[in-house]
Amino acid sequence: MNWINNVVRPKIRGFLGAKREVPDDMWRTDPESGQMVLGKDLANNQYVFPGSNHHDRMTAQQRLAHLFDDGEYTKVAVPSVPADPLKFRDSLRYPERLKEARAKTELEDSVLVGEGRLEEQAVVAAAHDMRFVGGSLGMAAGQAVIAGMLRAVELKTPFILFAASGGARMQEGILSLMQMPRTTIAVQRLREERLPYLVVLTNPTTGGVTASYAMLGDVHIAEPGALICFAGPRVIQQTIREQLPDGFQRAEYLLAHGMIDMVVHRHKMKATLGRLCRLMTANSSLVKVPAKPKTMNGHVALNGHAAAPAQGVVIEAPVGNGSDTKAPAATSASPRTMTTAAPVKPTDPAAKPTSKPAG
Repeated sequence: MNWINNVVRPKIRGFLGAKREVPDDMWRTDPESGQMVLGKDLANNQYVFPGSNHHDRMTAQQRLAHLFDDGEYTKVAVPSVPADPLKFRDSLRYPERLKEARAKTELEDSVLVGEGRLEEQAVVAAAHDMRFVGGSLGMAAGQAVIAGMLRAVELKTPFILFAASGGARMQEGILSLMQMPRTTIAVQRLREERLPYLVVLTNPTTGGVTASYAMLGDVHIAEPGALICFAGPRVIQQTIREQLPDGFQRAEYLLAHGMIDMVVHRHKMKATLGRLCRLMTANSSLVKVPAKPKTMNGHVALNGHAAAPAQGVVIEAPVGNGSDTKAPAATSASPRTMTTAAPVKPTDPAAKPTSKPAG
């Protein structure tokens, strides 16, 4: 029977042709409904499953391509950092793990930074990639975020961040935690220049990223169903030994409790970000910090003369029960009633002094 296996079957296979390999991403399963969706159709729908509206993860390249006009952007150069400062090794040496992640993602690290145009307006954007060591925050990722923010300061443009991370990278130890204050200082640079900083929180955004620059934006937007937290719900539930509410730490739960500003569907994300950038940069050249008023003898000067201190606008705030905080007392003003002082007449320089000068 060997001639059948060795001769007949190979000839039949040759007539029928070689077996075709099916790509791994040809079909995708909806994690909520179990529906099978063609991978090409899912990509055309921005990786949103049509049946359940579940938002699947996107790569950093896909994020920026969907954000910028015509999918065109220029990568922002990021300074290099030491590859393996702690000589860390677990089941695999850290440099080898980075090499595998770079070959898989075609990225230098977990954050990709690009500059381009969003609805005809120049912006700088950065996106985390969960495929690169879980989107974790290390020295290279922190340097990329800082480089993006400083580039936005240089170009005087808004900065947009797509956050998706498992937290600080354990292979870099304390050096990864140092990126939290470093990125916070870069956020302050944006504030000083009055440039919008918009954060899009995607699934999942956790750990040190949540505890630093991901929650320091001017506007916080989340995708539907995104997990946003520092410690995950399973860790919290095991710690406090109590049942957590349904949807705890999900985007909709955080919106209801005031932690984020809005939940936006992925199909409307680009239009929402473009509208916010226009609103927050409108007439930005006319926005000036008011100069500090001149004073004479400790009082504000009017027409070169010192004026008596005036009663300003007083608004009483309600005081909670048992609180030690006291509301400022208002003169002849009920709560939430504003009182404005009468204009003060400048002192006549020709008037005679009422008392003799000393000496």
